[in-house]
Amino acid sequence: MNQFKKPARYITGAIFIFAGLNHFLNPEFYIQMIPPFLPEPAILNILSGIAEMILGIGLMVPMTVNLAVYGLIALLIAIFPANVQMLHDAMNSPTPIFPVWLLVLRLPLQALMIAWVYWLKKEKKHV
Repeated sequence: MNQFKKPARYITGAIFIFAGLNHFLNPEFYIQMIPPFLPEPAILNILSGIAEMILGIGLMVPMTVNLAVYGLIALLIAIFPANVQMLHDAMNSPTPIFPVWLLVLRLPLQALMIAWVYWLKKEKKHV
């Protein structure tokens, strides 16, 4: 195993756990970025926060690393519309929370995050 993967899993897992916890500490921040075509934004916020925490923990448990990796990839894809919504809202606001250029940059970074999480998966041992 690459010597950096294990600490990278713990660091990445901790980031996702913190991000998931933040869904409960600052729910309005996340709820406002949920696209209006999705139902029950408050419930979606709670579910995504729980998923981030569980999958972050999963990255730290050797038996569940690959399951957590694929779960996080699915989650990162599922939350992509929220990133687009955040950009849309910023482009239509006289005082956006984040600069538009930063939100534009964030969109391709989602693909890099997916690639990073995929790199964290455990390789099958060949016998």
